[in-house]
Amino acid sequence: MVFTTVDRQGGVTVKSPRELELMRQAGTVVGQTIETLMRVLEPGLRTRELDEIARREIKRLGAEPAFLGYLGFPATICVSVNEEIVHGIPGERMLVSGDLVKLDVGAIVEGLYADSAVSVEVGECSSDARLLLEMTQEALRVGIGAARPGGRIGDIGAAIQRFTEARGYNVVREYVGHGIGRQLHEEPQVPNYGVPHKGALLRPGMTLAIEPMLNMGTWRTRVLEDRWTVVTADGRLSGHFEHTLAITEGQAEVLTQRSGEVFQSIVGN
Repeated sequence: MVFTTVDRQGGVTVKSPRELELMRQAGTVVGQTIETLMRVLEPGLRTRELDEIARREIKRLGAEPAFLGYLGFPATICVSVNEEIVHGIPGERMLVSGDLVKLDVGAIVEGLYADSAVSVEVGECSSDARLLLEMTQEALRVGIGAARPGGRIGDIGAAIQRFTEARGYNVVREYVGHGIGRQLHEEPQVPNYGVPHKGALLRPGMTLAIEPMLNMGTWRTRVLEDRWTVVTADGRLSGHFEHTLAITEGQAEVLTQRSGEVFQSIVGN
């Protein structure tokens, strides 16, 4: 779940070994829940059914949902379809073949949070939608690769922006990644655009949720009447991937990793 660029939630924190361990546990719950949702996703499924499955799975794994009731959000997960970028509220919408679905999941273990999102095709998407999905996932890998100790927050956003715009997409600017830990949204904000060597210093023990949102058209957005669902201003497709990670002495540790994922970027920045 993303930050709006006007929110503020306290200062930057460095996590203790115990806090990091609890975040790993929460991250495992998030990763396994997303894997379960990806397995059941098919045409004919209603988005509220995904929410019910996620709620059961998070509870079964010994955690609490992070989004349910957060600032009044009425569901366990965010399910955003096609031109919906983030914060889609699950309901009676039935998925059809060709939909591009964004699943955003958060969990809490003993007061520590983890947060992750994926974009998934339902049935067979268009080649344009599939390429958007692949490039959004790769933009996340690029951002993770830039999250190094001694660097700056701006390094992450600049790497994502450079990768994205070179491939003809635009990054959303009104919603950004964020620090995470004792709260779902902590400082620092982590934009998907920026200037290298600017922003908060990255130090071991910092924990971030990096989440590129790539649009096929304009980066501009609008919010629907439900006051939650964010859509592209021009109605074109959007992709969203997110991981929670910890800054270490070397390569960042991904805390919400799913089975079979690889984080060494396969495309240069």
